[in-house]
Amino acid sequence: MSERFAKGMEKRRAVLGDAHVDRAEAAKGAFDAPFQDLITEGAWGTVWAGEEISDRDRSLITLALLAAGGHWDELAMHIRATKRTGATPEEVRAAFLHVAIYAGVPAANKALKIARQTYEEMGVSL
Repeated sequence: MSERFAKGMEKRRAVLGDAHVDRAEAAKGAFDAPFQDLITEGAWGTVWAGEEISDRDRSLITLALLAAGGHWDELAMHIRATKRTGATPEEVRAAFLHVAIYAGVPAANKALKIARQTYEEMGVSL
């Protein structure tokens, strides 16, 4: 195991939680293991592990990019991660308002719906 992989796994667990990572690891097979290794090293061990900006800021950037790109399957997971990154619902909403102006109202509308539903599932009052 490389140092970057170990660092990535540590950051991945810190942001997404042990339960999520354990489920993902248990579900991976020989076919998708190289992809899981790539995101653990690249996304988590390099980008998320950087010290230039906080996890809170990275979380908001990630949410805005996911929404702008229409990557709905990942959005709820990263909204749940805000519990660990410190991004507030108000900050998430502000990021999606930014998406509306710079990437499109339909994307922001869908992101806000997913956020509201996810926060309700998390028991967060809005």
